[in-house]
Amino acid sequence: MSNKKELHRGLEERHINLMSLGAAIGVGLFLGSASAIKMAGPGIIVGYALAGLIMFFIMRALGEMAIQKPVAGSFGKYARDYLGPLAGFLTGWNYWFLWVVTCMAEITAVGVYMQYWFPGTPGWAWALAALVIMTIVNFLAVKLYGELEFWFALIKIVTICAMIIVGLGMILFGFANGGVATGIKNLWSHGGLFPHGIKGLLMSLQMVMFAYLGIEMIGVTAGEVKNPEKTLARAVDSVFYRILIFYVGALFVIMSIYPWDEIGSKGSPFVLTFEQIGIKGAAGIINFVVLTAALSSCNSGIFSTGRMLFDLACHGEAPKNLVKITKSGVPGLAIIASAAVLLIGVILNYLVPAKVFTYVTSIGTFTAIWTWGIILLSQLRHRKTMKPEALSKFKYKLPLYPFSNYLSLAFLVLVLVVMAINPDQRVAIIVGPVFIILLVAIYYIKGFNHRSASEAKEEHAG
Repeated sequence: MSNKKELHRGLEERHINLMSLGAAIGVGLFLGSASAIKMAGPGIIVGYALAGLIMFFIMRALGEMAIQKPVAGSFGKYARDYLGPLAGFLTGWNYWFLWVVTCMAEITAVGVYMQYWFPGTPGWAWALAALVIMTIVNFLAVKLYGELEFWFALIKIVTICAMIIVGLGMILFGFANGGVATGIKNLWSHGGLFPHGIKGLLMSLQMVMFAYLGIEMIGVTAGEVKNPEKTLARAVDSVFYRILIFYVGALFVIMSIYPWDEIGSKGSPFVLTFEQIGIKGAAGIINFVVLTAALSSCNSGIFSTGRMLFDLACHGEAPKNLVKITKSGVPGLAIIASAAVLLIGVILNYLVPAKVFTYVTSIGTFTAIWTWGIILLSQLRHRKTMKPEALSKFKYKLPLYPFSNYLSLAFLVLVLVVMAINPDQRVAIIVGPVFIILLVAIYYIKGFNHRSASEAKEEHAG
């Protein structure tokens, strides 16, 4: 390893496009949607669409900054530059914590999925194997990492597209249903579009937002993208339309074919749809897809945590050795450090009961909301630092600025309020702020505030 601090720009446009979509399609759709449907009924489609619009604004805000300033660390760096050193410190470590928590859930899920083919084998062994393999993958050149993530994402996308096409065939033409079109009456025939009222929709927002967790990873890749202006702009712009197709489209088809109150009780709706058209082994196929979704999320998580630790180390806010780069251009020691913490997560997830998965996703949502809020606030300050002539030449801007910023921030606050009300999700409103307070204490105890002030003076003098 060398002490060189430049990451390799090895990610192609097709890698970024598939990675951005793959990051947004994971267990939140395959597994989390079932619990969200139970709370909101068919109205969950509205929840995903509304949250998708908010995420579009957040991604446009991030894209605006990333295209003008494509750097490793992304929003952690932007928070530092536009909101101050403390904000950068908190955001970097918060995002690292976000993916550590998420990866703990994902690698444990791998152990659960493997039980389908190998019943009776210890889940922790599969979780450990997944962690080791994904860590090794992250040591490959970034282009090879992007290639693997490309195929992971493609598997998920093809599966969802196939289900949507088959489902529309059932709805419109009675395909695999004796020629009798099912129609879409199931959307309102079982208690209406909102069977549990607006309260049910609000209660589902935590899981809806958790499903979008990872979409901001486009920004983390900015330091390793070839031709950032063209590549990042296309990836960000396509996010909203892809969400409409894959989230809203898939859920529309599922709840049109099957009564919402039966989803989950008769198995995965993806499995039921494929079994309906006579595909033998549909459960095994879907289990493979969900397995790749978990591996993909774990892969992305190790990628993200490694880059965040690298950026924190570059600023002296993590051990200095973490700035070392391998010959293939990846932050090797930072990746190992993150994997070591995840190893503890394997042990913890093995020891704790299944109920903790709900707590983990809630904590993940809180840390994601912090990240998204910081992106919106950073972009607000970023605009204020731009001179009018520079802004007039800048082609990629956040639509409806600053209204879209304030609307998105208000929505994120609403989700936090809902989580505080829900007993199962309330733990995140305790753990999240405690972690932030702990980080603030470390920041001042370690004297990072004094060093940051002196660095700022040096930059100003320079």
